[in-house]
Amino acid sequence: MKIANSAAADASHSPRSNLTTYILISLILGIGVGYIANANMAKPTDFADYMSLVTTIFLRLIKMIIAPLVFSTLVVGIARMGDAKEVGRIGLKTLGWFLAASVMSLTLGLIMVNLFRPGDALVGHLPAAASTGIAASSLSLKEFITHLVPASIIDGMAKNEILQIVVFSLFFGTAAAAVGKKANALIDSMDSLAHIMLKVTGYVMQFAPVAVFAAVAGTIAKSGLGVLATYGVFMGEFYLSIAILWALLIIAGFLFLGKRIFALMAELRGPALLAFSTASSEAAYPKTLEGLERFGVRNRIASFVLPIGYSFNLDGSMMYCTFATVFIAQAYGIEMSLGTQMTMMAVLMLTSKGIAGVPRASLVVIAATLGQFNIPEAGLLLLLGIDHFLDMARSATNVIGNGVAAAVVAKWEGEMVDPLQRELSDSPLP
Repeated sequence: MKIANSAAADASHSPRSNLTTYILISLILGIGVGYIANANMAKPTDFADYMSLVTTIFLRLIKMIIAPLVFSTLVVGIARMGDAKEVGRIGLKTLGWFLAASVMSLTLGLIMVNLFRPGDALVGHLPAAASTGIAASSLSLKEFITHLVPASIIDGMAKNEILQIVVFSLFFGTAAAAVGKKANALIDSMDSLAHIMLKVTGYVMQFAPVAVFAAVAGTIAKSGLGVLATYGVFMGEFYLSIAILWALLIIAGFLFLGKRIFALMAELRGPALLAFSTASSEAAYPKTLEGLERFGVRNRIASFVLPIGYSFNLDGSMMYCTFATVFIAQAYGIEMSLGTQMTMMAVLMLTSKGIAGVPRASLVVIAATLGQFNIPEAGLLLLLGIDHFLDMARSATNVIGNGVAAAVVAKWEGEMVDPLQRELSDSPLP
């Protein structure tokens, strides 16, 4: 079946470009309404709390979709590969790309924060100790490996543990392929489930502009535009760094995809905007999957690479970890040698993996890293007020990074299809 084509037709009664337009309009309206609420209401935080209810409902609807969608599409994709060796080969290529992208993201964060030195302006103006409310928990290698394998797939799905769902799906899909014809009926049913979940996604996405409006209005009402002015230089430097990371990802994609990288960016524009507006990479997962398939990435590759990417390839979040950690050290006047910074980067390479489902994951990782390098955890207070605005950029970047990764792996595997050719073909496209 052609998931992308049918999903595109079913997901919405209006063209997908309209959804992007509505989200953009909602984003602008949210800023305006949030500013009015902040300036004129006696308790703008109450308004923000009411708005957060709308956003929470939307994100819970998205989380409701993720587990069955990831499980069904990944199992079908692996089962139709038909060969455990092929799964292993594609997995190694995927992880190889993710490793290279991780090193690039972390290194860029270090380069930019050392170039701009945004923390220097705050030296001598910070408390030595304070409560941040962020639990500083790091993921050791033992904990990571233990957490990797689900004790119960039902529990993993209930908690939206994407990495655990991926591991179970790998075993399930490989076993289904090994069984052969006897598994065909089940695989066809799983394929139908994937289509149904994409239909459900279409219903949920109709709510996206309202959720975007509520998220932005609530944040501006609570923090005010003043927070943007106060941290304007820091945010400007971070967003410039994010723009450079985007450029590097596009250049890397261009080396393998040629001029088609621009068509891919056009497909990812909507999902990236949705992730930016809601500050949630998960919110964009279903639309990213559809966009990749419209671009010509076969479903079995897209549904394999994307879920793994949500745990191993959060490019924007990784760059933020190095950028923010060194920023806090600078603010306390702590000089970190090149060797120390490289050690920190290696630590972050490990601790940033597998925590995609953790709320405010980047802050959790940073809190753990600060403690390991004797940097006051109170420095996180510098980031709490603007973290939502920084998370918007991180989330959008994660979508772009995973989209490029899926397309490149598909190209390596010869699994890229010309969209026009696919529409003319009557054969099923796994």
